Amino acid sequence: MIKFVCVGLFNELIDAYQNYSIVPRAAQKDVVSIDFVNIRAYTKDKHKNTDDYPYGGGAGMGMTPQPVYDAVQAAKQRADGPVVYLSPIGKKLDNNLAKEYSAHKSMILLCGHYEGIDQRALDLVVDEYVSVGDYILTGGEIAAMVLMDSILRYHSGFLGNAQSSFEESFENGLLEYPQYTRPEIFEGKRVPEVLLSGHHEKIKEFRHNSSLELTQKYRPDLYESYQNKHR
Repeated sequence: MIKFVCVGLFNELIDAYQNYSIVPRAAQKDVVSIDFVNIRAYTKDKHKNTDDYPYGGGAGMGMTPQPVYDAVQAAKQRADGPVVYLSPIGKKLDNNLAKEYSAHKSMILLCGHYEGIDQRALDLVVDEYVSVGDYILTGGEIAAMVLMDSILRYHSGFLGNAQSSFEESFENGLLEYPQYTRPEIFEGKRVPEVLLSGHHEKIKEFRHNSSLELTQKYRPDLYESYQNKHR
């Protein structure tokens, strides 16, 4: 089992993820456990505020250090894995990082809001920083869901078909090949004949070549990297 403890402000997002697709089935089989610690529950502010104006001025509000620090300490009572803060300054999430994290037994995911979290709290509690991409999100819970989902796909027992994670996009450095299902002809478009042949080696070759073509067309950066590695 891998256990995630998310520390943030909006547990509704994480609750929704826990009831999404194959996640609840995995939880029932004790493959994954997802918990939530609400930062607001640990604020000592009489108005239950978790944010304030930043020193030095500037737009927006920042999350104050005390409730964040105390909430993470509470999370550490539930999980002893690394504290990961979802932030643009972190290392970029990719398949290799997801695989690496899938070996953990537990992780604490710190979800920021507003203009960010007081740096003193981050210095005291964060072990690692991870970015899910070069763009801005409304809150860290969204990024936490992306991180958890990418990790779980490599965690033993999560996917019903163990082969699935090894045939998806990026797994071998290429985009995944196109998929075809019944009927054989749809709106005049026919399923490629080779996929109906039953010849496994030819099907494998067709899918690999299709992956190469798709990657070259839509992700030339990945294609160039793949070609460099296989020269």
